[in-house]
Amino acid sequence: MSIRPVKRIVQAQPTIEGAGVRLRRAFGFGNTTDFDPFLLFDDFRNENPEDYLAGFPWHPHRGIETITYVLAGEVTHGDSLGNRGSLGAGDVQWMTSGSGILHQEMPRGDANGRMHGFQLWANLPSSLKMTAPRYQDVPSKEIPEITDDDGTIVRVVCGTFWGKTGPVEGIAADPRYLDVWVPPNKRRTLPVETTRHAFAYVFEGSGKFRDASQPQIVMTEKVGMTDGETMDFTGNRSLILFDTGDEVTVQGGDKGIRFLLVSGKPLEEPVAWRGPIVMNTDEELRQAFAELREGTFLKQSPTS
Repeated sequence: MSIRPVKRIVQAQPTIEGAGVRLRRAFGFGNTTDFDPFLLFDDFRNENPEDYLAGFPWHPHRGIETITYVLAGEVTHGDSLGNRGSLGAGDVQWMTSGSGILHQEMPRGDANGRMHGFQLWANLPSSLKMTAPRYQDVPSKEIPEITDDDGTIVRVVCGTFWGKTGPVEGIAADPRYLDVWVPPNKRRTLPVETTRHAFAYVFEGSGKFRDASQPQIVMTEKVGMTDGETMDFTGNRSLILFDTGDEVTVQGGDKGIRFLLVSGKPLEEPVAWRGPIVMNTDEELRQAFAELREGTFLKQSPTS
């Protein structure tokens, strides 16, 4: 067994998306090689409704899959195929945009005005860029949760882990998406296949990710979104990118540590990317935007 070294630790950066939603972006719109098959990761965590209620009005997607995981509040959604629904605390939506879809996502806070969730973009291989769009809406109760003897808790959103398989199926990148809690001062080693790229995203507590050479410390800070605003959620929005190996090791701090552990098989294909549309060539990208202008972008009719 070989422990994956920590390649680097980056801080999620403030950005504004949609109609004015304040969020933090851990990676995206840059070099895609290190995170392949993943393209972008956003943390939308806020307790000020003015910073998120404008939401993400109607916009297109083609060539990717979007994974939305809600921890607090609610996200209502609709699309050009006639699908409508909402995601509550603990729910997941895995949307395969394929050949093209228009959709919107509108966040709402919980009783205390808090909104927290994540969105991950996964690339589609060239053979599936123009596949039919589809949704997998997964309620929280269907996500397996495993509690180990030392108190470590793992929710398996996608993939197989510790004998449990998550409810999201048929994803091109064959990803594993885990929500992991390691108790205070406990040290855990978690398997990750050598053939996969892997990253962790810390959103509660603190800890150390130990690599083959020396400990990599992830400190804790009180999260504030804008001047003077603080959150009930603690964590420093650190993303840990791992190098190669077949396991990662983490030790929880004095208050434990909670993080997402995400891995997937690299596609190793060229990426032509502009906004919410990701293709393999610039020509395909130009065609997609031409179709948007001409009204021929959507290939699937709305359901009755």
